[in-house]
Amino acid sequence: MGEMIPSAVLVYGEIKMKEKSFRHIKCDNNDIGKYCILPGDPARCEKIAAYLDESVFVGTNREFTIYKGKLCGELVTVCSTGIGGPSAAIAIEELTAAGADTFVRVGTCGGISMKVKSGDCVIASASVRQEGTSREYAPVEYPAVADFTVTRELADAAKLLGLPYHVGVVQSKDSFYGQHEADRMPISNELLNKWEAWKRLGVLASEMESAALFTVGASLGVRCGAVFYTLWNQERADKGIVDLQYDDQSAAIKTAVEAVKMMIKKNISSVKFNSDKT
Repeated sequence: MGEMIPSAVLVYGEIKMKEKSFRHIKCDNNDIGKYCILPGDPARCEKIAAYLDESVFVGTNREFTIYKGKLCGELVTVCSTGIGGPSAAIAIEELTAAGADTFVRVGTCGGISMKVKSGDCVIASASVRQEGTSREYAPVEYPAVADFTVTRELADAAKLLGLPYHVGVVQSKDSFYGQHEADRMPISNELLNKWEAWKRLGVLASEMESAALFTVGASLGVRCGAVFYTLWNQERADKGIVDLQYDDQSAAIKTAVEAVKMMIKKNISSVKFNSDKT
């Protein structure tokens, strides 16, 4: 456990911090902009920060590495979230408490739909909640849906940059090996049957964080979107289709950065969905 957050209070369902201290991300309010770009891998933060003006390394604690800089004159924060929903939820909770209200997840994925090729960007419009974190925020009936405005800007950015991209539903799960080695799992039948269902339903790709981010974001009243770089597609590989594979997330990074620029220029920042609570 990290140190306790000092003097945290709950006001109309929103966390307000009396002091500039955060249990996990270990930074001050002044380090956090309204717009945050969220990679999973801490090593990816520096690559993203290279696209910012006046970028500065803020610090690192556990899986949370933070940089800050500017885009179009606006403070933008880059914060890694690690692997999976639990740490992603911690990041968005504390970043929101520090004043952020618009989040763009940048990650990698594996294709499910046959049309998704290695090297394509996948922009999530929603996510299958095959994970556990979101269940502590919303009933299972509640959908994990990306913010429309952020999603639209991501799609426009990918189009502007001339990158191959798809927009649609992705799947979030908690176990990497539960997907990639499902046959050896004690619940293999359940895993394989659900995978077949996602294929039939047109789910584009599989990853590990977006369902938690979208659901936690909805509970906090902030905007969340996500863009993923497709590393490979096991369905295409199983059918003997050979795609060139590149471990290069620059296409997704460029898409996220361009989308944030577009939102800043349009002055798109979140008005909290639950700000009318009384």
